[in-house]
Amino acid sequence: MNAAVTVQTDGGADGATAPSAHAPRPRTPGTWTLRRRGLATVCALELRQRVRSTRWRIALLAWFLVVGLVTVLAFTASAAVLGDDRETGLHAVADGGTLSPGFERGPLIFGLVVFFVLLAGLLVAPTLSAGAVNGDRTSGTLAILQVTLLSPAEIVVGKLLAGWVAALAFLVAALPFVLVSVAAGGVGIGSLVTTLALLVVLLGVVCALGIGFSALVSRTTASALLTYLTVLGLVVGTVIVFGLTFPLVTQDDQVRVRDWSSVSSDAYPQTDADGTTVWIDPETGDEVDEPSTSQKCAWSTETESRAHTERTWWLLAPNPFVIVADAAPTSPSNVWFGTVDPLRAIRDGVREARSGPDDGHEECGPGAIVRADRSTPSSGAAVWPWGLAFDVLLGAGAVALAVRRLRVPQQNLPRGTRVA
Repeated sequence: MNAAVTVQTDGGADGATAPSAHAPRPRTPGTWTLRRRGLATVCALELRQRVRSTRWRIALLAWFLVVGLVTVLAFTASAAVLGDDRETGLHAVADGGTLSPGFERGPLIFGLVVFFVLLAGLLVAPTLSAGAVNGDRTSGTLAILQVTLLSPAEIVVGKLLAGWVAALAFLVAALPFVLVSVAAGGVGIGSLVTTLALLVVLLGVVCALGIGFSALVSRTTASALLTYLTVLGLVVGTVIVFGLTFPLVTQDDQVRVRDWSSVSSDAYPQTDADGTTVWIDPETGDEVDEPSTSQKCAWSTETESRAHTERTWWLLAPNPFVIVADAAPTSPSNVWFGTVDPLRAIRDGVREARSGPDDGHEECGPGAIVRADRSTPSSGAAVWPWGLAFDVLLGAGAVALAVRRLRVPQQNLPRGTRVA
């Protein structure tokens, strides 16, 4: 029975009651409980530690300078590729002009800058999250968070948000140079928005991978190494494995080919009584001149060795560069011809790989093979939704693993793990 305890004040009056000795304790949150206040608390703690660090500011400054240097080199490279007489994007912005139709520098510069920002971001993001859990465990501060009313999910997601925000700071620092590349012409606003959105998501995925490995292993160097290996597998491993599967999916097929072939008339030879050979038209029976051979474009069936990449295209889908390139909208048709566009080149390649070889092709054109069933580039199905879904699920799995590893009480801990 819970009874209120009556105490007497210094004035001797009754009526002041002390709280019950059996007052209810605060409710312990569940493992997957997510509250805005808890997330904000953990995220703020992590960001304060980063802002105080001098190395953080030096890294941002170095990043800004390096991206700026790459942008200048991209403009220089575009001049070498498209000719020195082409107007640069910087001059176009200053003078209000546009580049020559058909030879826009913008797609080339934009592609080079975006790919560099993506590559550098994939290298920076693991350092921002790979030591978030095991680093705090080593310093003894993780246990302090675990004994509070913060749930494991709030601790993990809060640390993930902090690492994500830090990674986005590098993206914001590179944004001015991305905008300069867009100002060079030939790149639509849709390409800019789509590319930036995918960069944000992919950086978050890499941060999530770092959090997962940080909770899985006890050493920060090991978690960073595992994160880098995973990123390397997505960027380089997917391309290598796709290439190694070529012999496995290559086979001889019967293909219809429309090609030039030699065609002769139906006249047949006949020898007269004097031994003279003449040519007779089979329809009229009259003597005709010796038939000549002409060239005619006709369909025929040939055996060709072809790689059926429609069976293995999915190996390229998780590649971050494929996702960004395939999702970016195509350039306007009036500036595509003659324009060097890295994003479009990758997009056309992966979509052609997904479509696989054609049933037939035509070689009667002036020097170029015209595919029978494809009239425009990028006509195949998109690849990036599948790759993005895979990467997001991979990051979500890493976060789920980290949450499970932070549950208390923990039944099994690696030897040498510091608790408090």
